[in-house]
Amino acid sequence: MFLNAGGRQFIDASYVSGTDSDGDGRASLAADLNDDGRLELIVRQCGGGPLQVYENHFPQQHYLKVSLRGTTSNRLGVGARLIATVGKRQLVRERFPINSYLSQAPLVVHFGLGDAAQIDQLVIQWPSGKTSELSSLAADQHLVVTEGSEGFQVAKPGEVIQP
Repeated sequence: MFLNAGGRQFIDASYVSGTDSDGDGRASLAADLNDDGRLELIVRQCGGGPLQVYENHFPQQHYLKVSLRGTTSNRLGVGARLIATVGKRQLVRERFPINSYLSQAPLVVHFGLGDAAQIDQLVIQWPSGKTSELSSLAADQHLVVTEGSEGFQVAKPGEVIQP
């Protein structure tokens, strides 16, 4: 496991984090398994072996999670580009399924926001060519955005949002 120390500098933190498994790990992905906004690391061993989950114990920071519901575009918004403006920074994510050998990540776009408690603007460029724009969004929530609709819904853990 490597930690970004700023810019292009990384520190090998495998030993101190306990992620230096001697297993034959073939699949890994990051997902927020406990809905705290911090991504956990999940590793699948080849040939069976235990599924390893490394819970994220880093200090809590702000985040935004976004799920997409396409209407003109495909149902899951696959291929959408999301641009979050936070102060002078732009964070860009693209909605593509994250699949690797023996694993698949949830279809949720995750923005790590650090100390920022608000997203100034979120622009979603849908595969259909439509654009959704949302402004002044509070951090630390999970939004469900439907293509062609004004606004969004907020998803709560365990709650089912009807289309």
